[in-house]
Amino acid sequence: MNSDAIQVGMELEFAKAALEEEEDTADLLDIDNLSGVLSAYPAPGGLLVWGSSFQGDTFLWTTDGTSPQEWKVTVATHNSDWWHYTAGAVQFTADLISGTLEPWGLPRVRPEVVAVAGGA
Repeated sequence: MNSDAIQVGMELEFAKAALEEEEDTADLLDIDNLSGVLSAYPAPGGLLVWGSSFQGDTFLWTTDGTSPQEWKVTVATHNSDWWHYTAGAVQFTADLISGTLEPWGLPRVRPEVVAVAGGA
């Protein structure tokens, strides 16, 4: 059995976590005075959190369109800069790490390759 699968009987905890994410997104919008402009998922076109940084930046999807493949990335930086990136999360991450994306309020990523002793 896949250990990453949601276990039977854990639905309530999953629903609570989803509600907490929605409330956190709404709070983020309120802090930056954007609650009249943007909304939290599950509202149509609402923001859905998919990641964060150690510096307090939040990465979200803007859930516009008929499928998740159409969702653009929205970035809320720790210093209240908000911006959109029109490709998906994987392309956003690749462009951020490679330096081809202007980070607009995000710290520059400095990828580092580290050899691990005894690794394959």
